[in-house]
Amino acid sequence: MKYENIKSALFLSRPNRFIANIAVDGREEVCHVKNTGRCRELLYPGAEIFVQEFDSSKRKTKYDLISVVKKDFIVNIDSQVPNKIFGEWLLKTKYFGETVLVKPECVYGKSRFDFYIETKDPRKIFVEIKGVTLEQDGICAFPDAPTDRGVKHLNELISCVQDGYEAYVFFVVQLQKAELFVPNIKTHDLFAKTLKNASNSGVVIKAVNCNVTKDTIDIDDFIEYNLDGGGVFG
Repeated sequence: MKYENIKSALFLSRPNRFIANIAVDGREEVCHVKNTGRCRELLYPGAEIFVQEFDSSKRKTKYDLISVVKKDFIVNIDSQVPNKIFGEWLLKTKYFGETVLVKPECVYGKSRFDFYIETKDPRKIFVEIKGVTLEQDGICAFPDAPTDRGVKHLNELISCVQDGYEAYVFFVVQLQKAELFVPNIKTHDLFAKTLKNASNSGVVIKAVNCNVTKDTIDIDDFIEYNLDGGGVFG
């Protein structure tokens, strides 16, 4: 996936979850933040960021915050992009085989899952996508804040399996230098426990990293995961 009209900027402050104050082209501007997570380890005063510029006459803010430079790599924090690049990756790799139906935002029970897929085999598959931006020393974790919605999705996926469907959770790590994915036990122990229960109940867990530049992001490859946690996140 490629972004248009990307500009370098500096992060200044974040008055609330939805906006940030930034410095771009020598001016202070208000920028839309496309991620309502905390991102505290990324968004600090003076952090180098990349923003997408738009025609301000058609929207409240002129910029969207897309990514952040962390050490010697870039972390994409656009929470809308994991679903988009998964859809592109699915068509490119034919991971589930020959698909006859790919339906985004599909309602099942009391949840809305990111994808419902049917293949020629036939297979009937629900997929939930979780974007991951929290990283330390190559270990990446989800969530960065408690997520009751995430727990609900996992329990609904267990119900899908019990009803005869296949069910997957893909953790899309929005950076390249990821070697291992773990659930963030310290931040939300119930999510971690429910994720392990889902795996034991037949829900398939996958984690992938991404190739990220200032104006592109694409899924790269599968990485290892440890549902018992690890490092600072266990």
